[in-house]
Amino acid sequence: MVGYAPAAAPPALEKKPVKFSNLLLGAGLNMFEVTTLGQPLEVVKTTMAANRGDSFATALQRVWGRGGLLGYYQGLIPWAWIEASTKGAVLLFVASEAEYYAKTLGASDFVGGISGGIVGGVAQAYATMGFCTCMKTVEITRLKQAASGIQPPGSLATFMDIYRREGVRGINRGVNAVAIRQMTNWGSRFGLSRLAEQGIRRARGKEDGAKLSAVEKIVASGLGGGLSAWNQPIEVIRVEMQSKTPDPNRPKHLTVGSTLKYIYQSNGVRGLYRGVTPRIGLGVWQTICMVGLGDMAKELVEKVTGDKVTAKH
Repeated sequence: MVGYAPAAAPPALEKKPVKFSNLLLGAGLNMFEVTTLGQPLEVVKTTMAANRGDSFATALQRVWGRGGLLGYYQGLIPWAWIEASTKGAVLLFVASEAEYYAKTLGASDFVGGISGGIVGGVAQAYATMGFCTCMKTVEITRLKQAASGIQPPGSLATFMDIYRREGVRGINRGVNAVAIRQMTNWGSRFGLSRLAEQGIRRARGKEDGAKLSAVEKIVASGLGGGLSAWNQPIEVIRVEMQSKTPDPNRPKHLTVGSTLKYIYQSNGVRGLYRGVTPRIGLGVWQTICMVGLGDMAKELVEKVTGDKVTAKH
């Protein structure tokens, strides 16, 4: 009688631990990214989306006219810093849980990763990014009252004024558009980066699972980040919903659908893609920071905390 060995049981699923070192790494990289080139590119992108007749050069001049070099850093403190220091933590916590539960339902690593990114991106929007992006846009698009001799209110005074007049909905205006943007951003960045990696592996003869070099990782992730700007219409809709640029033709009660209709009627398809050039630049810069500087930052965080960093960047 021939005996048969019992089939090996599939490896048990384990939740990825969310460590303090991971959160510190994510916050540090995000803070560096936004404080260097990230916020200037964000300001130019938002300016072009709010003033859809502007060219790239005109937008640069407009931003410079609002305060010289400091004009490119409007909205950095405190809103961009709050967003940068918290969104990574929210993403890691939520994405880890979502990926785990997707896999318990039979999802592959690829589908599980995308599912985690999508759910994490939505959580980012509703937890911290909604009011932060709203306040950054208000800072960038409101008229400079100082030009007429009136002392302009500070960031926190502006925040409290909007909150008193419009409540939580006012400071989270456009949050649904932010959620759609984050959901499509993370889903497409993940998928497109993986496709680019596969292409690089084939071209470089690394299909046997050999590690990609730092430059190859940056190229793959940069392509993923740049090509994910296909959803720029959602970003233009988000800016329009949050904008304080005066426009008598703008509908009073804006939804994602009514804003899309208004922009299309006013500026056509091209209007929906205003600001796509600095957005591509922003995606590439974020990639360089997260991938190119990630390994160096990882070593530093491990030395400071004594904790092995497990986060992928």
